[in-house]
Amino acid sequence: MLNADQKPVDISGNVMVFEAFDEGKDQVLYYEGTVQDDGSTKNTKGMFYVTVTENDLLNLPSQYLSYVVYQKEACDSRVVTYTNRGFDACGHIYVDDCTHPTIRSSNTVNNWLAVGDNWVAGYDDLNKITAKPKQNKNEAIHTVAFYTDAHNDNGFVGDVVIKGTLDNQITGQNSWVTIDTVTFDGTETRPVFNNFKGVYNYLRFDTDTDPTDKIVKILVRN
Repeated sequence: MLNADQKPVDISGNVMVFEAFDEGKDQVLYYEGTVQDDGSTKNTKGMFYVTVTENDLLNLPSQYLSYVVYQKEACDSRVVTYTNRGFDACGHIYVDDCTHPTIRSSNTVNNWLAVGDNWVAGYDDLNKITAKPKQNKNEAIHTVAFYTDAHNDNGFVGDVVIKGTLDNQITGQNSWVTIDTVTFDGTETRPVFNNFKGVYNYLRFDTDTDPTDKIVKILVRN
């Protein structure tokens, strides 16, 4: 904290506040600073800091934020400070998620279509299941979680075949290779997991047993 002559100001015993706002003028960060200035030495005169936590940034996408710093003399009393020599009260910072990007949600699959005698998920372009080949490059591990409804006597009984293709588009006439087969006996009460490796452009799931109301959803993480 400096005065108009750029000299440190004594802020010992004061409450310093940092607030940041997004483009919609909604407050996204609020911190009361830790004042290092205890009035005993010139080295810490006017100095305070705030620690921005990871949790507070977790749901913030990359964006510019405007911020203000002020001295709170009382509950409803503020002394405005300035961010530069031009006496601008509002400063700007950029939040960038390039170093620790947020983990993306798994892809949820529940779009079964009747194709001949089978039921297929990921059959057409509208409901395609990407395997993110650019992200995985030359080595890829995929995790699939099957959620079935076994809370009654009619749980899903049958095989689900996991298939993949290297085709660049889903046309309905693609060449699919069988990756693995998952068998259900109808007693599963917890998600059934399957892990496999391979670089594919798209995935799909086939079964010859009607999955309606039996396979609640499939989560895919590439």
